[in-house]
Amino acid sequence: MQCDKCGAEAVMHAAYSGLHLCSEHFRRSVESRVRRRIRDDALLSEAATADDPETWLVGLSGGKDSVVLTHLLEGTFASDPRVELVALTVHEGIDGYRDASLEACLELTDDLDIEHEVVSYADEYGVEMDAVAEDDPEGMAPCAYCGVFRRDALSRYADEYGADKLLTGHNLDDEAQTAMMNLLSGDIAQVAKHFDASLGSFEEREVDDSPFVPRAKPLRDIPEKEVALYAHLADLPVHMAECPHASEAYRGEIQELLYGLEDDHPGTRHSIMSGYEELARLAAEAHRGGEGPRGECDRCGAPTNNEVCRKCDLVDAVGGELPGDD
Repeated sequence: MQCDKCGAEAVMHAAYSGLHLCSEHFRRSVESRVRRRIRDDALLSEAATADDPETWLVGLSGGKDSVVLTHLLEGTFASDPRVELVALTVHEGIDGYRDASLEACLELTDDLDIEHEVVSYADEYGVEMDAVAEDDPEGMAPCAYCGVFRRDALSRYADEYGADKLLTGHNLDDEAQTAMMNLLSGDIAQVAKHFDASLGSFEEREVDDSPFVPRAKPLRDIPEKEVALYAHLADLPVHMAECPHASEAYRGEIQELLYGLEDDHPGTRHSIMSGYEELARLAAEAHRGGEGPRGECDRCGAPTNNEVCRKCDLVDAVGGELPGDD
């Protein structure tokens, strides 16, 4: 099998495009698509200058997606004085697992010479995920707790750090799975939130009134297997082990469904996201028009439609403690 670009030995075949690519042209393809996404989303503000650069906070877990994202961002903006990259790793308190992935984060940030911060659930919430998974007072999967805590930690730290953008390594498969889950559950509010969180031009959105830093997902056009292949070909330090508490059964079912559809109908994931992003835009417009301003959590000040946000509810449920609690 030969590369369609140069005739060298191909390392992959993208069924959705029909292309066979060698290592060099495959890596160029991934890099080109990520940079195009950054341009299309107007991620870099026209107001950013060398004297007044933007700070982009990257959620770095040590897994393939966040490592590839950090590597690509550094390669794109290393010589651009308008952008300052900061990597943030969240330590959930999972014995062995996160310690090993933290080593990959440290190796990568040392190699790239970018600032790296580490925060922990123990410091932020007074709990560790090993204990939460063992006790499980709410009868939920550990991922349900962890997802809420992680999103809050990333958003809150980005806000406190003064970051202009928060970037995460969600790939095409992640996004297509989430889209299907939201649609099948009929959760229009989450569909609308998807647009507000990661789509559309940053120049057009009114983000100054929000306490949370706007998010971006530059890898959302790249299939998961291509992210993994890129990490391998670029010889990046990646922690590949699965979290010992992972138990997202429903997402796993959706994942298998999409694998089957993609095999039978190449391009399914791209089609799902194309339609979903337009639906999300329409839902966001309707959602904003039908609701007044969100309130704030009585305890932590986070945006919520309830007196206390979900994060604070879960911290209480697991016997944790927020900074500043008496």
